[in-house]
Amino acid sequence: LRAQCSQRLQSPRMDLCHVPATQEKGWYLALMAPNVKGPNYAWLDPSRLYCHPQGLQDCVADLLQPFQGDAIDMVAGIDAMGFILGEQDTGHRWVQGLCPLSLGVLTVLCPPPGAAAAATLRKGFLAIRKAGHLCVQTVAQPYTDYSGREKVMEARTDAISPGEPVGCSPFGGLPVWARGTHPQPLPPPGLRILLVDQWVETGGTMRAAIELVERLGGPPLCVPTGVAAICMENSEGGKWIQERYKCSHCVPPRLQPRFDQHQ
Repeated sequence: LRAQCSQRLQSPRMDLCHVPATQEKGWYLALMAPNVKGPNYAWLDPSRLYCHPQGLQDCVADLLQPFQGDAIDMVAGIDAMGFILGEQDTGHRWVQGLCPLSLGVLTVLCPPPGAAAAATLRKGFLAIRKAGHLCVQTVAQPYTDYSGREKVMEARTDAISPGEPVGCSPFGGLPVWARGTHPQPLPPPGLRILLVDQWVETGGTMRAAIELVERLGGPPLCVPTGVAAICMENSEGGKWIQERYKCSHCVPPRLQPRFDQHQ
């Protein structure tokens, strides 16, 4: 994988149209760029694969596949790279813009901006921000990130409020109990939220996001229904999350040990 990443990085431009003839799960992982700046940076940069239209689409599709048929009311993405995977659209359009590995302005076929996982599921998107960026009332959660730095994340409190109907139809529109002329049984209490981030390394950031979501609106209003990330390392924190929540990631089992060892 590292050899493939390095080989692609040496090219001045990424071939945005190239797709392997055989597309096994995770083929797009080779589009990621290796760290060339030293130990203060992550060992891989996944944002390069986001420039590739088919790679990004297949990545999001693989992340959501395990949740097909599950009841999900909202998607929450973690600042900042979780916003990319949490936001996309199912349609396409030609757009003009800068690609990190381009030599100038490219015109490429890519997903339009909008709320990748949330729009695919036709759900709303909740942004979990770094502290100090939201100008509204928030609830905050301290945490330690993968580098050992102490940080604080926060989410707005006005998107979800006590007494708000929960259990929306998986097809959008009115809540289940509001459809038809006869009242329907209410679903179990709790707004079901799928949490999305780019990477789960030590698990500290995602665990804090889970705790933050559980506090929104007061229990039992919000319930984390699953966790999705490109990679979930088998660290102590990563195992804690996988043992307690339904999880999805893109790394094939044969490559998981190498990702765990950052090779």
